[in-house]
Amino acid sequence: MNVAVKETVLAPAQSAKPSLFQHSLFRPLAALALLLLIDFLLIPGFFHLEIKDGHLYGSLVDIVNRAAPLMLAAIGMTLVIATRGIDISVGAVVALSGTVASMLIGGTMVINNGVPEYVAQTPMGLALLAALGAAVLCGLWNGALVAGLGLQPIVATLILMVAGRGLAQLLTDGQIVTVYYQPFFFLGSGYLLGLPFALFVVIAVFAATSLLLRHTALGLFIQAVGINPVAARLAGIRTAALVVFVYVFSAACAGMAGLMISSNVKSADANNAGLMLELDAILAVTLGGTSLAGGKFSLMGSIIGALIIQTLTYTIYSLGVPPEVNMVVKASVVFLVCISQSDQFKSLWKRRAA
Repeated sequence: MNVAVKETVLAPAQSAKPSLFQHSLFRPLAALALLLLIDFLLIPGFFHLEIKDGHLYGSLVDIVNRAAPLMLAAIGMTLVIATRGIDISVGAVVALSGTVASMLIGGTMVINNGVPEYVAQTPMGLALLAALGAAVLCGLWNGALVAGLGLQPIVATLILMVAGRGLAQLLTDGQIVTVYYQPFFFLGSGYLLGLPFALFVVIAVFAATSLLLRHTALGLFIQAVGINPVAARLAGIRTAALVVFVYVFSAACAGMAGLMISSNVKSADANNAGLMLELDAILAVTLGGTSLAGGKFSLMGSIIGALIIQTLTYTIYSLGVPPEVNMVVKASVVFLVCISQSDQFKSLWKRRAA
């Protein structure tokens, strides 16, 4: 009798499957598809792809290539927001890491068998490690302020947002540092198997992060801290160490994004590199379905959100709209996303739907 009652009670729940429209990635995918449809209708040859010198070229390839640094920053920002935090210093970390790498690599002309060529002032591998090390130190600083001193995340990262870019400008004396070493350019503008090499870097970071979150307890711990940090600490989770980790991870992702950007432009501009990247990263994460209240997050959604932002930017520039409109559109989207995630709006929407 008990078995029959149990089967009767569980039958509706087992048969009820979430529809396509209820999937967490439906809205970001629908937004991306709508943008692509607009580009298809308004921009001639938008989907045209061609192969030149063994490389794939086209608007879609350009969007993915330019979105690579943002996708890296969004992956790191996802874990921070999932723990109820925020990191508005990623742009400064981008500038700092790019500056460190560019200053160490530089480029000195030498004559090799009668042929002039540029060589790195510091071995490129060591320079890249130094740049990522500087980014990790920035993440440790943010994590120490948030987890150790208990500062609000937006205040703690605001300090580095200002100081980090200022430090980068001090290192360069406010000048643009040009890099002449050819192998360094491959990171941001090179191609592998016909596709941008930056895309493979993003795939590697995304895959490693996904495996870490799915096949270890880290993903569950991050969700627990985001939902209720006090209960998570009482349950035995080392919340302070976890918070420090997510800020270090976010800074490391931003550091890799900084290397991509400086490699792509063949220089380090401490004043403009990564400027407003924190806004784009936060917007990409929220567009992908990650809750600003913590707990709920989606790495794939953040990747789609980054593609939405870059596609929107490409669309605005291609249609001849003034660049200033881009910032207004992004700010409007941030406002709408924040409103849609508020409890009052959700309650009002449910009452209207009922």
